[in-house]
Amino acid sequence: MDTEGQLSLRERPDQRVVMRQRWEELLFLHWEVNQDLIQATLPEGLQVDTFEGNAYLGVVPFFMRGVRPSFLPAVPGISDFMECNLRTYVTGPEGPGVWFYSLDCNQPLAVEVARSFFHLSYYHAEMFAEWQEGDWVEYRTKRLYKSSLRKNEKTSSYRYRPESRPITGIAGPGSLEFFLIERYLLYSANFKKNVLYSGRVWHEPYQVSRAEVTTLEDHLIEVAGFNKLERPPEHQHYSAGVTVQIFGLNKCRMS
Repeated sequence: MDTEGQLSLRERPDQRVVMRQRWEELLFLHWEVNQDLIQATLPEGLQVDTFEGNAYLGVVPFFMRGVRPSFLPAVPGISDFMECNLRTYVTGPEGPGVWFYSLDCNQPLAVEVARSFFHLSYYHAEMFAEWQEGDWVEYRTKRLYKSSLRKNEKTSSYRYRPESRPITGIAGPGSLEFFLIERYLLYSANFKKNVLYSGRVWHEPYQVSRAEVTTLEDHLIEVAGFNKLERPPEHQHYSAGVTVQIFGLNKCRMS
């Protein structure tokens, strides 16, 4: 774990903002996974990041609000949608960051933009959310495929809420929560051209609480090629949200 590296990346970069958005009602679910299994899935230039010798897979369902290029206003019907990502944590040429195995989204335009300009593994999904009494969020997602030969009939479902309110806690540097949640750098790759990219994001540190989860039926992990994890996650936290600035991609220095 590179605590100093994560802290330095939490500073706002002196770059041009390309997109603005807000992330809301995030659920962070993390499982310990053998680091060798994760390393075998990573592109050249990335090494699995660990906390006290443990590597993690994370599933993060949440809501995107006001997504827009920095020079345009938000557009009703386009700028608000749902997203659920599967990720792990890595170190690379630009420091400690996130590697996304998949990002499921119910806004087709966002899927195409993210795939084309950010080289991220976005997928179009059928998604549903319902807010229930007692601050509960009912969240469901099922990936859709263009090819009729490849079908996914499995729906991932999560029902969650913060364990307590008000939410005022910030993950302390050096803690597991900090390692998993306070990430401000992503890596992506254009595998056809064999190019690795890095991209910065900036927001205030997450205010987090432990999460209560009463429904957890996840299929994203097994769809990504890992064995289905039958045990509860080792870590589950909630954040009400952050306002985010997105910066452009950079080609990484390859060793």
